[in-house]
Amino acid sequence: MKRVLITGAAGFLGSHLSDRFIKEGYRVVGMDNLITGSMKNIEHLMPLENFEFYHHDVSRYVHVAGDIDYILHFASPASPIDYLKIPIQTLKVGSLGTHNLLGLARSKNARMLIASTSEVYGDPLVHPQTEDYWGNVNPIGPRGVYDEAKRFQEAITMAYHTFHGLETRIVRIFNTYGPRMRLDDGRVLPAFIGQALQGKDLTVFGDGSQTRSFCYVDDLVEGIYRLLFSNHAQPVNIGNPDEITINQFAEEIIKLTGTSQKVIYVDLPKDDPKQRQPDISKAKEILGWEPKVSRAEGLKITYEYFKKVLS
Repeated sequence: MKRVLITGAAGFLGSHLSDRFIKEGYRVVGMDNLITGSMKNIEHLMPLENFEFYHHDVSRYVHVAGDIDYILHFASPASPIDYLKIPIQTLKVGSLGTHNLLGLARSKNARMLIASTSEVYGDPLVHPQTEDYWGNVNPIGPRGVYDEAKRFQEAITMAYHTFHGLETRIVRIFNTYGPRMRLDDGRVLPAFIGQALQGKDLTVFGDGSQTRSFCYVDDLVEGIYRLLFSNHAQPVNIGNPDEITINQFAEEIIKLTGTSQKVIYVDLPKDDPKQRQPDISKAKEILGWEPKVSRAEGLKITYEYFKKVLS
């Protein structure tokens, strides 16, 4: 039975990945310092014989006894409200944490996949965003702690691949949603649904003309799984290219929840990207992957989850 280490295992994406690898018959070692993750996300896995959990910060030396075949590095704050609150930890997990895990992968002769992000493109000057676009990032702005941590993470991963010959994979994740997201993580989708369910007006930053592209978590996990077992070491965009403005999205949420909230507008945060849409041509060609779950279907499932959380 192959063994996989998943960091950030108690987080939104990490917990879904843990589910997938358990389902596929792997032994899963989950690791998380719980700074933004929650044990509630993996409590259903704790009794299983082929799941074990380490409460550990990967920014410190990482040791796991026994063989490890694959490492998926998903430990990092991923929402502005988190990485603006804990900027140093965000930089450390992307730099020191990635370095520690690459060292572990080398010592175990394991293949390692890192979770990068569409934020490496910054506020893009190219639309849609392709993997060969280098980005438009402000390294000293408020979002720089996350953007540059991820850009460094990609750089050191490629250095280990080219210099040491380590088997590595890089996924650039675009906006993703689904059950186990935190209502308070500051991202637009849980914020809108949470506000609607609590009878509050929906808060739109800027004029609402900025765009996002939302991918349901099951589709994302499928893309990551295929990338891990591919032979492609260069970054690959995984996301849903179905682009929508924030104003249109607010209307969809109001219709979905059957509420009658107003939309109120506040100032756009510094360096907030105006457009976000993945070009997934490479994922289609190399992985045979594209999203299957429509936004209407995915939002309905996510809405039902948040209703249970609030009740």
